[in-house]
Amino acid sequence: MTGKIKVAAVSYLNTKPLLYGIERSDVMNDMDLLLDYPSLLAKSLQDGSIDMALLPVAAIPSIPNARIVSDYGIASDGNVASVAIFSQVPMDQIETVYLDYQSRTSVRLAQLLLEKHWNKKVEFKQATEHYIDYINGTSAGVIIGDRALKQLHNFEYVYDLAKGWKEYIGLDFVFAAWVANKELPENFLKAFNEANAIGLQHLDEIIEANPFPYYDLKKYYTENIKYLLDENKKQGLNKFLEMIG
Repeated sequence: MTGKIKVAAVSYLNTKPLLYGIERSDVMNDMDLLLDYPSLLAKSLQDGSIDMALLPVAAIPSIPNARIVSDYGIASDGNVASVAIFSQVPMDQIETVYLDYQSRTSVRLAQLLLEKHWNKKVEFKQATEHYIDYINGTSAGVIIGDRALKQLHNFEYVYDLAKGWKEYIGLDFVFAAWVANKELPENFLKAFNEANAIGLQHLDEIIEANPFPYYDLKKYYTENIKYLLDENKKQGLNKFLEMIG
């Protein structure tokens, strides 16, 4: 491969610990780092404008030759806090659910859990830019990322999707993983994998650099988000892909 390897990720708070090490590592000499919405990363991989991405896992089946190339990603073994259905009424009264346009994985997980775990039939609506303003009465909405953390205290009912998955299937959930769809140099992948781990040893520094009054980032980074994709995470990922396939 000639030229720099184009690597893409999202700029949510949950990626900061992974990007911290990457941006401070020698591996940056071999790559260009791009930031985009999670829903746009799959298209960029498919059309070849990037070589590797922190990809929402629901997009993996749509990409020929996709393979996970790192031990790190964005996962949870229970409450993830930043991916949930928000509502002002309990689940049995929800009639409509707005779907956040930023992430295919969260949308597919919400649809699956509503049908199979909560046994709830609803009308789905594509979210517009200001859809959070319309979440009231019997209309609920999937909100993800930093926006979700900001909304945790604004709604009477918050149905955490990672927790719902754990209750339903008994496994952890993987939201995103580093995925490539072409051969990349082994020495680059090894250095990249090691760089992912560096930020996890500098959480206090990352928290200080990203003031966020809405939620305790120490809790978020150590209790809600799990970055190492261990065997339980991989089992959960395989089960999810099987169920949406």
